[in-house]
Amino acid sequence: MLGAIAGDIIGSVHEGAGTKRRDFPLFTPESTFTDDTVLSVAVAEVLLEGGDFVDAFHDYYHRYPDAGFGGIFRQWAAGRARDPYHSFGNGSAMRVGPVGFAAGSLDDALVLARRSAEVTHDHPDGIRGAQAVAAVIYLARAGATKPEILTEVEGRFGYDLSASLDDIRPGYRFDVTCRGSVPQAIIAFLEADGVEAAIRNAVSLGGDADTLACMAGGMAEAFHGGVPTPIAEEALSRLEPDLRRVVEAFRARFALP
Repeated sequence: MLGAIAGDIIGSVHEGAGTKRRDFPLFTPESTFTDDTVLSVAVAEVLLEGGDFVDAFHDYYHRYPDAGFGGIFRQWAAGRARDPYHSFGNGSAMRVGPVGFAAGSLDDALVLARRSAEVTHDHPDGIRGAQAVAAVIYLARAGATKPEILTEVEGRFGYDLSASLDDIRPGYRFDVTCRGSVPQAIIAFLEADGVEAAIRNAVSLGGDADTLACMAGGMAEAFHGGVPTPIAEEALSRLEPDLRRVVEAFRARFALP
């Protein structure tokens, strides 16, 4: 899940900036983790220790209320609501990465992704986005080729992955829906030859940069078998100690490099 966290941190300074290039500094003094990382760690903790996704999301929100949470999620978590709010936003997809790494089968990944999503994002598009990201990560870990992953995602989830980044980039705008960001993040991964390239691809679309890069970075980590050491170390160094503790325990439990 370090690829996702690195993508979030690297993309944080580009969110809303309309960045349309790939040659930017990976880390700046302002680069920081956001709600993408916080909720990914919450999911990882549930997978490690058990418990309820609703309680975990509430607790992590109250620990990090200034991490950039969306308005509807903020109201839901601040009031410790128990019912979902029918969202089709990409919040379900940005936090699902640990599911793809922990799942023992594709069916397991799909079930766990649904569980992690539907406590807030019970709209079919919100569930589909989370399942698609988890499926890509699981398949990449399991040794599937990129053409096999593309075929599975298009067939199972109905996403059109035929456009190239060069086709998408000029007209792409900030979009926080699953339908408007998950396919683009998958394409950013598919066109990359490594974790750094996937993150740069995702940011270069000029949209919801931290979330696009979070999703693409997690997929690339699974496919390439890890995160380059300088990127991994820098990302870990920017986490609060309790977040880092969960990340390191998750990596150890599921034998992630």
